[in-house]
Amino acid sequence: MISKPYQRPQIPLQGLYRNQTSSDTTNIAAVHWKDFFADTILQNLIAEAIEQNPDLKIATARIQEADAYFQQSRMALLPSLSADAAVQNGKTPVSKSTVGSTSNKLYELTLNASWEADIWGKLKNSKSAQTAALMQSEAYLKAVKTDLVAAVANYYYQLMALDQQLKITEESVHNWIATVNTMKALKEADVVTGAAIVQSEASRYAVEVTIPDIKQSIQQTENALSILLGRVPGAINRDSLVDLRPINYVQTGVPAQLLANRPDVQEAEQNLRYYFEVTNVARTYFYPSFTITASKGWSASSLSSLLNPASVLENIAGGLTQPIFNNGLNKARLKVAQGQQQEAFYNFQKILLMAGEEVSNSLFNYQSALEKTNSRDSQIVNLQKAVDYTQQLLRNGFANYTEVLTAEQNLLSAELGQVNDQLQKWQAVVNLYRSLGGGWR
Repeated sequence: MISKPYQRPQIPLQGLYRNQTSSDTTNIAAVHWKDFFADTILQNLIAEAIEQNPDLKIATARIQEADAYFQQSRMALLPSLSADAAVQNGKTPVSKSTVGSTSNKLYELTLNASWEADIWGKLKNSKSAQTAALMQSEAYLKAVKTDLVAAVANYYYQLMALDQQLKITEESVHNWIATVNTMKALKEADVVTGAAIVQSEASRYAVEVTIPDIKQSIQQTENALSILLGRVPGAINRDSLVDLRPINYVQTGVPAQLLANRPDVQEAEQNLRYYFEVTNVARTYFYPSFTITASKGWSASSLSSLLNPASVLENIAGGLTQPIFNNGLNKARLKVAQGQQQEAFYNFQKILLMAGEEVSNSLFNYQSALEKTNSRDSQIVNLQKAVDYTQQLLRNGFANYTEVLTAEQNLLSAELGQVNDQLQKWQAVVNLYRSLGGGWR
């Protein structure tokens, strides 16, 4: 009755995924990352990160620490044994009336054993607490791995998007150069004025000046990904965004699966379980502890007679200690443990709600990117036609040069927007995979 068994708290999961009411338990979190990401270059980068990432190595070291504490809690259930060896050398006066003293030597060799009977479950609950701490560190390792897989994939897709934006921008600069030459030819034919030439040149430089920024973003993203890979900053091998095979399955399963799939949710629950067991331990301090001690040894005045059977000393004792007044220490220990347990519960609840939020956001981002696809494609087709039509009308003297410049600027903006749409879709899939708890298997 003193120690209570742990039970997972009942937290309502209904509606955790916004606007999702499916009861299908098919969940992409159960898919191994090698099967989820078909790009072999990305697979190799993720494998390298798992092997070399410093944060993952730190998480592995934490498991070793937690395992050491767990093994120590197991050994606490066993008796302790120690050995003592001592030599005493003393002098005592022969008598009060004479000068001088006699020398006395005493040799001792003793084995001491002590064992605390775990009547109230203090040691058992301490072991359970360390078990929870070990499982928490293992869940932390899984969480780091999940975040690592997602981060590598997101950086990889971001690099390909930047490559595509750089390609589009450089092609746009070439098109603007052609537009400037066209304006010069039309100026000689008195179709346009000099304002058309300088305005088209200004538009060309406005596009050209963005190229160094894109290259800077590429280098910074490569450097950030290199750190995840445990490398020095350098170039990253990658494929082209337009050659990627789409991921068409985004099954989320049911919210209850987050408890089994998402590592940070598991970590928060094990943290709650740890403080639950600590609270159990705190309750046992109000009850008496029963300890059995035993010792056996030898004591003699000379080494030659130390192991003589007549020199054997044996002792066994049982002690019962009941706390009566301990300056409020036991009450304070229990109140602190209960407060920590309550704090861990609210943290568990918060992380579970945040997990639902991340799943909902990733789903919405993915759906938004899909919805923009057809509209963006149609926009680019019509803007390309607008560029062609206005250029033709300008040559025939039926359009203003500003219409040509505006059409070309709008086309570039739409093409860059299309790349961002593709990146949004890929990153939404990656983030959905991570938010459901995928990647650590």
